[in-house]
Amino acid sequence: MKIGVVGLPNVGKSSLFNAITEAGAESANYPFCTIEPNVGVVDVPDERLQVLGKMYNTQKITPASIEFVDIAGLVAGASHGEGLGNKFLSHIRECDAIVHVVRCFDNEKIIHVSGSVDPKRDIETIEMELALSDLEQVTKFLDKNEKVARQNKDKSLLQSVEMMSRIKEALEVGKQARLLSFNEDEQKLLKNFALLTAKPVIYVANISEDDLASKTDNAYMKTVKEIASNEGAGVVVLCAKIEEELVSLDKDEREMFKTELGISQSGLEQLVVASYDLLGLQSYLTAGEKEVRAWTITKGTKAPQAAGKIHTDFEKGFIKAEVVSYQDLVEAGSFLKAKEKGKVRMEGKDYVVQDGDVMLFRFNV
Repeated sequence: MKIGVVGLPNVGKSSLFNAITEAGAESANYPFCTIEPNVGVVDVPDERLQVLGKMYNTQKITPASIEFVDIAGLVAGASHGEGLGNKFLSHIRECDAIVHVVRCFDNEKIIHVSGSVDPKRDIETIEMELALSDLEQVTKFLDKNEKVARQNKDKSLLQSVEMMSRIKEALEVGKQARLLSFNEDEQKLLKNFALLTAKPVIYVANISEDDLASKTDNAYMKTVKEIASNEGAGVVVLCAKIEEELVSLDKDEREMFKTELGISQSGLEQLVVASYDLLGLQSYLTAGEKEVRAWTITKGTKAPQAAGKIHTDFEKGFIKAEVVSYQDLVEAGSFLKAKEKGKVRMEGKDYVVQDGDVMLFRFNV
């Protein structure tokens, strides 16, 4: 999974990126501090892997991973080259989702590119730039293909033209493509265009240390939550500065500090939960002496396609899958005991994999 991090300059993007990736991206109090995109791959926290690792006395534990791409702060006119320009929007076209960091605190010492804090205006500024960038791409496609599609009566191309015409109308009034409705065929076609405004969004409300301590929503936070609710987007509330401080501590100090602050989940954990929920993802597990591993799949994935995540041969030659739920396996104490208790099932090609399934695939190539 690949997630692009966007926002205006000085809203806490790079601080958040530092916190979730521990990558040490430069973060300073002036616009356009991030020049080239920062990329960090982080492990998805999953306590189940450690439990299975001990059970199987495994040699290696491999969690699922998420790649975060932090691009330069966007400003009005970015789609036409203002600030660091449209170049950096291209870095997030291949991302699965967008994390939009929004400043939700006042601090005279930290420059705001627009002179004041206004989450609604700030969100609209970024979304307009994404829409304008997509509009340029959509217009080029229609100019090139609209006439050809009608002349050749190419069904697939005609469908793409019709869909992109609808998207163009929406973009022209600043509406994001993700807020339109698409049938199953259109959803497949849409993936080919990598539109920024079609990607699911998680808003991150970056609050002050005082607001984190008070555990009450300020007016800025309420605005972000309302916008997210109206759009069906995800929302995470955190203090990027505190998150950045947390990663500088060792594990024990970190847990003590989290307890003092009343933080149950780190920013990364919150983002992972929100990302998986927004994208409809889950993990199944494989376990053995050599390796315990988590595999990320879409909810509703059937056993052969889940096997294909490991290797295409597993999907092609799929026969059966031995399946036991993580909870049943832990309660039994071992795979053998789970089998003796009848908790291990043989599942076929139509089995829909569930989150936390521990699976062993049988295949023949």
